Amino acid sequence: MASILTPRCFSHRLSPSFPRFHLPPSSHPSRRCPSLIRMEASSNGASDAKETAAPADPSSDSTNAAASNSESEDPLIQYVVLRRDLIDTWPLGSVVTQGCHASVAAIWSFKDDPHTLNYCNPSNLHAMRKVTLEVKGEAQIVNLSEKLNSSGIDHKLWIEQPENIPTCFATKPYPKSIVSSFFKKVKLCK
Repeated sequence: MASILTPRCFSHRLSPSFPRFHLPPSSHPSRRCPSLIRMEASSNGASDAKETAAPADPSSDSTNAAASNSESEDPLIQYVVLRRDLIDTWPLGSVVTQGCHASVAAIWSFKDDPHTLNYCNPSNLHAMRKVTLEVKGEAQIVNLSEKLNSSGIDHKLWIEQPENIPTCFATKPYPKSIVSSFFKKVKLCK
């Protein structure tokens, strides 16, 4: 017998024989699911749904609470910088994809860094912070990337292939106090 835990607040169908689950009308993305549905399928294809309590919230642990307090004073932030000229000329989804590529590449490139490990710690996933900024074009993104390189700020400049175009970059996660001064003159992406 197979057993699958499914958050109650998701709306999807696992297979034609599994029931569909819908979001409650008052649900909000920040609201946690109060329960899980355990779907058990027997060898004959029948399924039974059993409601179980959600796992304990790891953020309630006193160790995590202490870490959260110190992070709220100087939170870890990942900056993503996009090119305005591409935002104006490319499909929105393509530009968002470029930012996602840069963000994931920066995380993976610096996966062993203590800040990255803390940022990606399962108990901190709900508290990830990103700031998305924009510069005018290619010259500005390359100049800002070079400035970060000369200052020792780790980041990933994403070069879209096969066009060989620098489209955006993302920093590794840093405490805000260390990295925010490099982005004071850079506009929020709107």
